Amino acid sequence: MGSVPIFLVAFLAGAATVLAFAPLGLYPLALASFAILIHLWMAPSPRRCFGAGFWFGLGLYGAGASWSYVSMHQFGGMPAWLAAIATLFWCAFLALFPAAAGWLQARVPAREPLRAWLLIPASWTLLEWTLSWIFTGFPWMAAGYAAPGWSVEGYAPLFGVYGASFVTLAMAGLVWQLATRRGRLAPALALVVLLGAGEALRQVRWTEPSGAPFSATLLQGNIRQEVKFVPGHYERTLEVYARLAEESRARLIVLPETALPRFLDAVSPAYLARLEAAARRNDGDLVLGVPMRSGADAYTNSVVTLGSSPPQTYHKVHLVPFGELVPPGFGWIIRRLEIPLGDFARGAPDQAPLGVAGQRVAVNICYEDAFGEEIARAAANATLLVNVSNIAWFGDSLAPAQHLGIARLRALETGRMHLTATNTGITAAIDRDGRVLARLPQYAEGRLEITAQGYNGATPFLRWRDWPIIIFATGILGLFVVRARLTR
Repeated sequence: MGSVPIFLVAFLAGAATVLAFAPLGLYPLALASFAILIHLWMAPSPRRCFGAGFWFGLGLYGAGASWSYVSMHQFGGMPAWLAAIATLFWCAFLALFPAAAGWLQARVPAREPLRAWLLIPASWTLLEWTLSWIFTGFPWMAAGYAAPGWSVEGYAPLFGVYGASFVTLAMAGLVWQLATRRGRLAPALALVVLLGAGEALRQVRWTEPSGAPFSATLLQGNIRQEVKFVPGHYERTLEVYARLAEESRARLIVLPETALPRFLDAVSPAYLARLEAAARRNDGDLVLGVPMRSGADAYTNSVVTLGSSPPQTYHKVHLVPFGELVPPGFGWIIRRLEIPLGDFARGAPDQAPLGVAGQRVAVNICYEDAFGEEIARAAANATLLVNVSNIAWFGDSLAPAQHLGIARLRALETGRMHLTATNTGITAAIDRDGRVLARLPQYAEGRLEITAQGYNGATPFLRWRDWPIIIFATGILGLFVVRARLTR
């Protein structure tokens, strides 16, 4: 890399990778930036590879996930200096996972071409998957989330987001091989095969329609986070959502997360009856995000249904650390933040889909959408995915667009249409092939009226979830280790 310090090259490459994700979606940039990382990881020293991986990760998460500063400072009331330090430490913690991937691959002997397009993708994928569950998980910037709209998305219904990550890193390894002239014909052919196979897989329809199309409306109240929980603004919030619901003629009406910023038992029964009447008039149902409490100190982030079908509930299972869940010993952070309802109880992990509008709807709330394994568990018995969110906590940052990109992966993995209703955006309807059919502009009040379709059947990912790609990646590492020992 000439006289440019390696840490700076790695940091800039990691930051540039963010451009491959939504909203820009410049996927080829991911191949180029990961090819640079792979070049740095050809160093024989595990320590140097750890360092290069750390700086790459710091660039990736520092540019792509630093929106946590917005929620802590702008909406959480944390002093700017403390929020900046907390954000830096958070991004540095996340950067340890790319660092560990670099260290791991460097510890296993392998020839350069095989290291580039097999060993490194396996190491990266395993550490990316580890980040999806350790300490409750944060899989937000997984490389596979850059795939929607490109040929690589064809692998998602088979192997999920981590399969798309593996293919992305493998293609980056082939790009590195071409760029460094370590073979031309073989890596070029392999690239063509991977891209062609992905394109062919995009044409496969893994699921089939369930019943007739039906009308749906997604409501976006555009209630600013600064006033959402202010008592004097409560009546206006209720009026906005009641009016939007009454203007709809759809069989399914979806309101966002905590659309009503009070516990359900504190909401006027007359108001709930007004929402229910709007749904019944259309011979349909309304899905409403609202907190619920079962005791003085026990409450859940929930969804309830009103309308023609029997009343049903869903309680959020995967809570946001420090926003909805207080890890033991970290109560001081919550005391520094001005976050209402900061310590929710978890819902049961095996909740059944909601039977509304003639569909079986797998509901998830905001951050839960990032966990494909958990969404697949619910989607297997559902015909439709619905996400309700309030991403206003992250302001005008990359987070809403990134969340939409994550939702597109969930649609691809499950072969289900995915509807997402948000407070301030991005409210959207996504088809089973990951295409965004319609969306509302951010920071605008409105109704997104669409024709929706339920689907039956199962993609391979719905059956096997993350395990095939994790076993495959582990097997690659194991084979290289065994081969190295046999050839000593």
